[in-house]
Amino acid sequence: MPRALWLLVIGMAVNVTGASFLWPLNTIYIHEHLGKSLTFAGFVLMLNSGASVIGNLYGGSLFDKIGGYKSILFGVGVTLVALIGLTFWHDLIPYVIFLTIIGFGSGVVFPSMYAMAGSVWKEGGRKAFNAIYVAQNLGVAVGAALGGYVASYSFQLIFIANSFMYTIFFFIAVFGYRSIQVNSGNHTSVIQENKAIKNYSRLYALLILSIGYLLCWVAYVQWQSTIASHTQDLGITLKQYSLLWAINGALIVLGQPIMNNVVKYFAKTLKLQILIGIFIFIASFAVVSVAQQFTAFLTAMIILTIGEMLIWPAVPTIANDLAPKGREGFYQGIVNSTATGGRMIGPLLGGLMVDLYGMSMLFIVLMSLFVVAIFTTILYDRKLKDSNSIVTQAS
Repeated sequence: MPRALWLLVIGMAVNVTGASFLWPLNTIYIHEHLGKSLTFAGFVLMLNSGASVIGNLYGGSLFDKIGGYKSILFGVGVTLVALIGLTFWHDLIPYVIFLTIIGFGSGVVFPSMYAMAGSVWKEGGRKAFNAIYVAQNLGVAVGAALGGYVASYSFQLIFIANSFMYTIFFFIAVFGYRSIQVNSGNHTSVIQENKAIKNYSRLYALLILSIGYLLCWVAYVQWQSTIASHTQDLGITLKQYSLLWAINGALIVLGQPIMNNVVKYFAKTLKLQILIGIFIFIASFAVVSVAQQFTAFLTAMIILTIGEMLIWPAVPTIANDLAPKGREGFYQGIVNSTATGGRMIGPLLGGLMVDLYGMSMLFIVLMSLFVVAIFTTILYDRKLKDSNSIVTQAS
């Protein structure tokens, strides 16, 4: 990999390590420590994710206008200020306010990171996005593994650790990303390229694909919200729950290189890769719907991890392939905001379903969402005249 991509990978790993001290435990903190309902916890996480959606779209456009370096510094700066505030004030109202600001700031960062990754190693294809994806999950593994143990002693230490890791990320960005010149100086708009019809067809294709992507995230995020609380009700400890996420991240770090080689033999196209991933998601939620013991949840998490290794890197890769020159940041912003939209809708929808109808009805709804995602994935590129040359190859 190019040196510039290594810097992005290291920065992403540090960033997500800090965030992973907190995000798996948000619902537990709000529900167990602040004494609020799952519906309210879902509403708070919705505010966080809603702000992140705005940050994703703004950050993607900002990348196209002023470049990745300045965009990332802006997002990191906003997030770091909010994290420092959260360290000192984390009662209910400050928690909601700071968590919302954190959502916006971190939302600005991610599309720029992905757009920069695609720009600094164009010949690498999806390998650049796989590298960023693996870095994220290395952060998940380390942060989640430590987070559960730290939180069992004090949530105050969780807030401190999050702020400390993001401070490190800030300095990596300041001193490491200035030299990565993939900014907007020579970028052109869609209209300037005079390819409006072609580019709009690509945009529509991405939006259709993103519908299924959003629905997959709505289901996936239940592991961080309703399923997290459900494990507590079943007597599974906080350390065991955090261990699930540590295993998730470790499997991705260790297994993604193997998956990259294996997938070439059973998924010749990115579309087929995503479809297989969705069916694996369905199997995972079928297991977790009847799980009562930690080992069953562990089995479901392992299956889930295999599915996400197929889906999550594939969608940004397709977005990068579809993006016209100068609009890479905007297209990555759409993908990131879609994922964040799923994280926004998921906790609130899940909380309402569980509070009103119970966990069994929630799993029925989630299975229905996966069915819709299968159809949108099958149909997204039907109207692309040049889809065979743009988005079908998985290599």
